[in-house]
Amino acid sequence: MTDEKLIRGIGRLDLIAITINSVIGAGIFGLPSKAAALVGANSLFAFIGCAVVVALIVFCFAEVSSRFAATGGAYLYAKEAFGSVVGFEVGWLFWLVRITAFATNCNLLVNYLGLPKEGFARIGVIAAVVLALTALNFVGVKSSARMINLFTVGKLVPLFAFAIVGLFFIEPANINFTADVESNSFANTILILVYAFTGFEMAVVPSGEMKNPRKILPFALLISIAIIALLYILIQLVCIGTLPELAASERPLADAAGKFLGTFGSSFIIVGAVISISGNLNSLLLSASRVPFAMAEQKELPQILTRTHENYKTPYISLFLTAIVMLIFTVQTSFLTALTISTITRLFVYATTCASLPVFRWKKDAPKAGFLAPLGVVAAILSLGLIAWLLWNVKPEEFTNVLIVAPVGLIIYFAYLLLGKTKNLRT
Repeated sequence: MTDEKLIRGIGRLDLIAITINSVIGAGIFGLPSKAAALVGANSLFAFIGCAVVVALIVFCFAEVSSRFAATGGAYLYAKEAFGSVVGFEVGWLFWLVRITAFATNCNLLVNYLGLPKEGFARIGVIAAVVLALTALNFVGVKSSARMINLFTVGKLVPLFAFAIVGLFFIEPANINFTADVESNSFANTILILVYAFTGFEMAVVPSGEMKNPRKILPFALLISIAIIALLYILIQLVCIGTLPELAASERPLADAAGKFLGTFGSSFIIVGAVISISGNLNSLLLSASRVPFAMAEQKELPQILTRTHENYKTPYISLFLTAIVMLIFTVQTSFLTALTISTITRLFVYATTCASLPVFRWKKDAPKAGFLAPLGVVAAILSLGLIAWLLWNVKPEEFTNVLIVAPVGLIIYFAYLLLGKTKNLRT
């Protein structure tokens, strides 16, 4: 495996920071009001329900990831469990999710900076962000990890300050659970909240650059999701309890902070949002750029993508390709364009990893697990059932984009396979 060309510079604390940065991005700064608009104060229970769903999936990821030390994440797990075709499709969709998520959050960053939604100023800022993050990731994973650590502190301080200080300003009268909620509305609320909780799967991709990944990955995943779930539930409680007009707010955290901390509180949250989104963008580029590298490692994409820089030991060809696609897609889209496809596609990717857990337990030649999830098979079955329930409540027209992009991955796979056979025949 050419993972030996990479530097194992990511430690336990670095990985916790990467995971938190991968999850806490743009979603938590906008979705509290969207959830409240659907189910009111019961959105607090939707956050708890979503945390339970994600926790079960994380348990599956923790065990499956502990079996591998190579780069690839969900792509690698699917390939080893279900074969090359399924693995390639998962890798393709995973890469696209990272691209669309980057575009979504980068456009939100532009909005927070108060720039127009069109024009050269917007394009210039997007290009500057992509160029800066590409340069940071090019010079080495250690530099990227250190920057992610700084982003993590920068985003957690204002969010925890908001959650803790806001508890003292909650008006109990604002918290009303009496309204009846339809099961379909509750399921849709959990579905949109998945966007705020997801991203942890990015942390498992650069395993080839981690110190002892089989041990630190499960620990980092479980600790990170526990911190994030607690923080999100507290934030939603404060939003409900301090902002009566929560359902109509476009910037729920900033508006709520403005209620109990004034202009300073609102500005403090806006700065935190910019830091949070920036850190998330860096994690997206780091993980996305490793997917083509891992797929080329498995001889399923051109070998040029496996090249690493002689001095920095980073997969620079894969990095540059990913950055260029991210730049083009971000310029051509808006904030809301990719949110639905990102969430739906993620759920499909999660389902393959959850399904791989019992497969690896049953396979005699499967890599040994460094961590066995409690009730692992049960957790996998429950996760698959909950994912199916969420997807069942998706509107048919929202599957359109997934149905368009999914076959493209299969076309690329079989075209490259055919090209390889043709070359072999000629030689």
